[in-house]
Amino acid sequence: MSVKVEASHGGIPHGKIAAAGIIIALVSLYIAIIGHEVLAVDYLAFFGGVAAIGALIWGNSAIKRLCSYGIGAGVPSAGMLAFGSGLFGMFLGVIIGAITSVWIIPVAVLVIALITGLILGWIANTVLNMKIPVMIQSLAELAAVGALTTMGLRTVATGCLEMGDGVFVAVGFIAVAFMLGAIALQHPFNACLGPGETQDRTNMLVVECGFLSMIIMAVISFVAVSAVAGWISLIIAIIGWAVSYKKYIALSKRDAAAWLDAKPFVDAEDE
Repeated sequence: MSVKVEASHGGIPHGKIAAAGIIIALVSLYIAIIGHEVLAVDYLAFFGGVAAIGALIWGNSAIKRLCSYGIGAGVPSAGMLAFGSGLFGMFLGVIIGAITSVWIIPVAVLVIALITGLILGWIANTVLNMKIPVMIQSLAELAAVGALTTMGLRTVATGCLEMGDGVFVAVGFIAVAFMLGAIALQHPFNACLGPGETQDRTNMLVVECGFLSMIIMAVISFVAVSAVAGWISLIIAIIGWAVSYKKYIALSKRDAAAWLDAKPFVDAEDE
């Protein structure tokens, strides 16, 4: 038995956010592929960060929808589960791409992650008996978000989507991408959750966290990409973070000001 408690009323419907997130992530990843495979340059690696941010916005909406059923304390675990299951989809998709074509990788990663999440959601609702109406769909979406976000951050760090020389795993980039992505997914809703939570403020924090993660991946990318590509990713990430952080602070002040005239709740005994 679960009771739904709305997180934030109004705003853009979840379906539209999910569609936008998928489109942004896939288009950005394919632009990065064009740069690496067609133009033979790694200057477009920063589009991996754009892909990650698009996926994170989708994931934030999915987490809000899942946790509106009274499992707010499960936000961190949902983030970790998303990236744990997402890694399986990412690696299997990359392997399939290595066997067939690199152009298949983004779609293969998305589809395999969705299937993985569906299985985990079925186990959570049927075996663990959680019985949350949106559990299966939400875990499928979150697995896909984890896979696309990790793929995006990986692209920033290595400049390509393929396995390459294995630097993403061998040097430990994968651990950094996992933690940066998981924190960027689970932190915004946790930070903004409350009666005054608004969709635009929470989403702006998602964007800020995404660019912050991109900064770290851009710094370590100097190990694997050209200096020019590394600097392009780093400068774009810093500018994006500064702009989004400033906007988030402005939105926070706006929402805080809306509570200035709020009155405390009065117990019936005190009336």
